[in-house]
Amino acid sequence: MPHALVVDDDPDSAASLRALIAGEQFTVAVAHNLRDARRQISLQQPDILLLDLRLPDGNGMELLADPKLVANSEVVLCTGHANLETSIQALRLGAADYLIKPVNLTQLQGVLSRIMKPAALQAEVQDLTANLAQSGHFGHLWGRSAPMQRIYEQISRVAGTSVSVFITGESGTGKEVVAQTVHDLSRRRKRPFLAVNCGAISPNLIESEIFGHEKGSFTGADRQHQGFFERASGGTLFLDEITEMPLELQVKLLRVLETGRFMRVGSTVSQETDVRIIAATNRQPYQAVSSGKLREDLLYRLNIFPIDLPPLRDRAADIPLLANHFLAAICEQEGEVRRFTPAAIAALVEYPWPGNVRELRNAVQRAYVMAQGDVIDETWLPSSGDAGGMSGWGTLSGAHETATPVHAPATSAADIPVVAEGVPSITLPIGSSVAQAERALMLATLRHFNHHKERTAAALGISLKTLYNRLKEYAAEGATVPDRPPQRGGE
Repeated sequence: MPHALVVDDDPDSAASLRALIAGEQFTVAVAHNLRDARRQISLQQPDILLLDLRLPDGNGMELLADPKLVANSEVVLCTGHANLETSIQALRLGAADYLIKPVNLTQLQGVLSRIMKPAALQAEVQDLTANLAQSGHFGHLWGRSAPMQRIYEQISRVAGTSVSVFITGESGTGKEVVAQTVHDLSRRRKRPFLAVNCGAISPNLIESEIFGHEKGSFTGADRQHQGFFERASGGTLFLDEITEMPLELQVKLLRVLETGRFMRVGSTVSQETDVRIIAATNRQPYQAVSSGKLREDLLYRLNIFPIDLPPLRDRAADIPLLANHFLAAICEQEGEVRRFTPAAIAALVEYPWPGNVRELRNAVQRAYVMAQGDVIDETWLPSSGDAGGMSGWGTLSGAHETATPVHAPATSAADIPVVAEGVPSITLPIGSSVAQAERALMLATLRHFNHHKERTAAALGISLKTLYNRLKEYAAEGATVPDRPPQRGGE
């Protein structure tokens, strides 16, 4: 039977935990101070150590400070005084989780069911790292560049814990792939991983989709519906484009994160949940707070462990590896082997990839389809002159234009005249906010593609839903956002 050690100076709390853990088929020992805890560990190494922070002879963290003492034990803080600072400190010292007193039975059962010796997790990560030079990938992520190795190091540190992760980065950089890798290297790997794009669900339906609803709770609710929190029980819930979630729903999400309980729409009974949250956004988080898209208190609750993904242009050394990886997958799927010419690889490396890894994957797929024979040259690949264009659309056939500098946030795409021929571009003054830059780029790109929204979204590397949401915001702020291409005379 697995063995647990409860370190708690409160006799009633220790007895309660002992009974709960014993009911899960564990042997249990109890210590009421640090000295007794060290003695119990020397007698029998526990598989799991439930550790109170405030003890008569010191802080429970002192046990974590001795890595040899708890190297083969999963450490879970069990305290009534947990906060963000405590969570970060515990993470740095190697704690896998923490429980808030009074202990939630469902969460305790989840913790006990996921026990894995830290050494086993570390060995798995070390194998991935050791094979990186040869394989070129770390879990689901591909790349050997320095920026990506930093990402792998961060994933290695956080995967074995249960703390919330907040992933930022441009659209198409692979935020969901990072979330999946974190899940697969965690103790929750045997439970579900569910991804929710908060920008792709109607605001009228998103609460029901996330929390579920009761039969008859609204028109059309003809049966009970389990939401993502229930379906991801024991696993990981990935909330992509969190800044697109309505603010009133962000309040409810914050409460779930703080209490571990939620209610279905139309219900008056709360339910316990045991889900790890990983959130992501392609916006700058603090800019999203300033613009009213993200609650500040929710940001602080989610941002316990931030991971910022680099754009593809900042890791150009990975482009050949990624391109050949995508090509190999397509060849296997289609049953016909093709390869890149050296000139094709050079063209891929030279292109700045505004749509990042997603755009590269789409470009490789189109080049495969259009290739004559078993060799892919640069004919159907985007060139550096198409940087403002859409991946895989080839040369823009005279559609290039250069916009004038943007001198004020209120400048709309319709107000930007063409001053020279060449590569499409905009210029921003130093001091422009990220929101102003995003707005100027989006409207200029929309104009460049003659207000064709699908091409605009593809060129920007964002979903069509996100584009529509942004354009709606800009229109409300007074920007000129045509709904369709301008009609020519006589049409």
